[in-house]
Amino acid sequence: MTSELAVPTWLVVVTLVAVVALGVAAYRLSRSVRQARSHTEALLAAAAQDADALRQQLAGIEAELAAGQERATRRERTPVAVVDDREYVITDLGQEHGPRVPARVVPAPMFADIVLRESVIKTAALAAGLRRALSPEVRNRIRFEMRREVKRSRKERRLMLRAARRDLESRQRATLRPDVEVSS
Repeated sequence: MTSELAVPTWLVVVTLVAVVALGVAAYRLSRSVRQARSHTEALLAAAAQDADALRQQLAGIEAELAAGQERATRRERTPVAVVDDREYVITDLGQEHGPRVPARVVPAPMFADIVLRESVIKTAALAAGLRRALSPEVRNRIRFEMRREVKRSRKERRLMLRAARRDLESRQRATLRPDVEVSS
């Protein structure tokens, strides 16, 4: 009896392949995370620039409004209606001149995360709706409404049957006595 441990060769090879595969996966994952982080930082920088441009535009609008209020407080004679020839389109806010900027491309991991979150939210909403729809109170209310509708339809059928019987009997009486006219 020896104290050496016997390990099959195939197990060693499989273990080494698994370790190499895990290493490659970890490297690719870290590279993907770095790329996503740099892309996110670029998006944040672009958003900061957009925010600065909007702040400047807002400051200009506030200055115009303040000047208008100042003129109004000085009691200058101003026309009742001021015609503003500028066009205000909400979708073009922040883009005074130049072509429209195309939509930003969302990286694949972020897109997958968004899709997964949206589907989880929709599934949770569906489950909540089903739980509510299958609650005893709702089932009882549905049962009550169904019974009421069945009673109403039976009553309506009976009334129609009575009217049809009366009509049939009056026609039969009219055929027995030809001197009486049937009113339609």
